[in-house]
Amino acid sequence: MQPEPMARGAAAPLIRVVDLKKHFVVGGGFLSRGAKVVKAVDGITFDVGCGETVGLVGESGCGKSTAGRAILQLLAPTAGRVYLNDTELTGLKRDELSKLRTRMQMIFQDPYASLNPRHPVGKIVGEPLVIHGIQRGDELRDRVAELLQLVGLNPAYMRRFPHEFSGGQRQRIMIARALSLNPDFIVCDEPISALDVSIQAQVVNLLQDLQERLGLAYLFIAHDLSMVKHISRRIAVMYLGHIVELTDRRTLFADPLHPYTQSLASAVPIPHPKLERQRQRFILSGEPPSPAKPPPGCVFHPRCPLAFDRCKVELPALRDIYPGHQVACHLADASGGSKIRVVRSEIAT
Repeated sequence: MQPEPMARGAAAPLIRVVDLKKHFVVGGGFLSRGAKVVKAVDGITFDVGCGETVGLVGESGCGKSTAGRAILQLLAPTAGRVYLNDTELTGLKRDELSKLRTRMQMIFQDPYASLNPRHPVGKIVGEPLVIHGIQRGDELRDRVAELLQLVGLNPAYMRRFPHEFSGGQRQRIMIARALSLNPDFIVCDEPISALDVSIQAQVVNLLQDLQERLGLAYLFIAHDLSMVKHISRRIAVMYLGHIVELTDRRTLFADPLHPYTQSLASAVPIPHPKLERQRQRFILSGEPPSPAKPPPGCVFHPRCPLAFDRCKVELPALRDIYPGHQVACHLADASGGSKIRVVRSEIAT
């Protein structure tokens, strides 16, 4: 199945991530003996276009949130490069990076832990403007009131404290804070996972409305494929620090090629009882390996029902199967992953 054309055209990407890695050294005693290296992000490459939403999905612990923080340089990457337009962020001095912070912001996962309980909402939302010396006094209050209105909150709320708000309202406050500096790019780190289902759709619709109005680009991190499908133009599937499939949302759900993507799609319920009972599931066994001790070869092979000898010794590269559809699997080939479909069909029957 041919992927749908990319709406970005030939325009240069806003964010470009090249072979990004983030490793952590944990444990160990005197002289670091016995220390282990946790490969949270182990060589990911993708881009985000202006005004585009790219979804980043995978199981908990696969490195999604670490990747988002490393892209924004909140965590110093171990290796690789990140570009904002033509400017390489990795390796910039602190004062040089500070000047670019206004263009990149983050919405964190937990609205309860990400707001200072001692500060009123007006101070929380306006703090970035004060730190960067952009506005003060009456201009600052007017800007905070404008931001609260923008996210659907009453400007009179600026004197209230975080504990006086519901979870959905707190997330709107965090969105307002992220918008205060007029950024071009926002990392949304599971911004709806801590909210009630009834509120999740409201927050996602707000993000989409703001994107259309302000021309924002998002990296939307989540583990809920159905929600990612709703908001994203392209989707990257991540497993144990690696991107295993990257394509547009229509192709990913209509014809997923990587076995891990197939298993994730199989777990999404169909809102039709008869179709739900009849469909064939692609169910995995076991648990993901530890990033402190990843398996040799393909990191997915211990859980993959299609694995063969080559998978155990050689890490597959993320490569184009179709234009715009990248897969990291030895079974995916120039015929468009036909080998995967044949083997998958044999397993299902």
